[in-house]
Amino acid sequence: MARDYGYSSEVSYDSGGNKGLAFDTSGTLGGLDTDDGFWNVGDQLVDSHPLVFAGSYQADGHLFLAFSDGFGGPIRKIYSPTAPSTSSGYPSNVSPPPSLSAPLALCFLARTEIAAVGGNKLIEDLRIGERLRSKSGEEVTVKWIGRQTVSTRFGPADRLMLVRFAAGSLGEGVPHSDLTVTADHGMLVGGVICHAGALVNGTTITRVPLADMGETYTVYHIETEEHEIILANGAPAETFIDNVSRRVFDNFAEFEALYGDVPEMEELPYPRAMSTRQVPERIKAKLTGKAVA
Repeated sequence: MARDYGYSSEVSYDSGGNKGLAFDTSGTLGGLDTDDGFWNVGDQLVDSHPLVFAGSYQADGHLFLAFSDGFGGPIRKIYSPTAPSTSSGYPSNVSPPPSLSAPLALCFLARTEIAAVGGNKLIEDLRIGERLRSKSGEEVTVKWIGRQTVSTRFGPADRLMLVRFAAGSLGEGVPHSDLTVTADHGMLVGGVICHAGALVNGTTITRVPLADMGETYTVYHIETEEHEIILANGAPAETFIDNVSRRVFDNFAEFEALYGDVPEMEELPYPRAMSTRQVPERIKAKLTGKAVA
C-alpha cells in the first residue's frame, strides 16, 4: 500500500552508523510493500529496495521515519514528513533511538549465565575487568558490556527477533538451560559460526514472540580485547565483533569515554552462516529432531 509524504528530508549515515548530514530532498516518499495497509517493522520500500521500515519516533517537533538497509544493516535513511523542505533548522546529528536500533542488536537476553573464572555469572552482573572462561579454557577479560533496551512497539522484524535454544538443542547438555539471544548472534556449531536465526527448526530452536516480551526488554553484549568464543548457558557463543557499530548500544558514550577510537577487530577464522541456506547440511542433520534435555 503506497503512502505519500511530501517535503521529506533525508539523513544519511556513514558505514559506522555515525551522525548524518541533513539535506533537502523535497518530494515524495514512496510506499511500502505491505499486505495489511499498515507500516510494520520489516516492510520494504516499494521504490527503494532493499530499504526496510525500522520504526518511527518524535524529535524536535518532527516525526521521523527510519529505514535500515536490510538484513542486519544499520539505519541508513531517516525521513521527516513534517520537516521543512530545506535543511535549515533540521537536526544534523540525529541518531536512531534505542527502539530503532533493535534490528541491529546482536546480544544475549538478560539472565544469561556466562562462564567466568570462579563460576557462572549473570550477564547483567558482569563488570569491566572481570575474567571469563573461553570455550578453549583460556581466561579472557571483559573490556566492555554493551547494553540495549528494545521497545517491542518498534521491535525487530521477524527475521531479527529473539531466538530461544531449548536445553540440549545443540547437543548433549548444550545449552545446559534454555538460552535466548538475538537472531543475528553467532553460535559456534560444528566449527561454523551460525547466526541463531539460521538455526531455527520450530521445535527445539524457536523464535520468541514479541508478545511474550512485554513493552521492552534488555539485551547485552560482551566485548573482549579480541573476538572470542565464550560459553553462554554452556553453549559456545561469540563475543562482540565490530562489524556492527557500537553506537547501536544505549551506553556507547561509556565506551567512547573509556577507549575513544580503537582499531578494527579481527574476526575469528571460522566460516559464518548468516542464513539457513548457508548452514552446512551436516549441521542441519545434527540438529534436526534433537531431543530436548
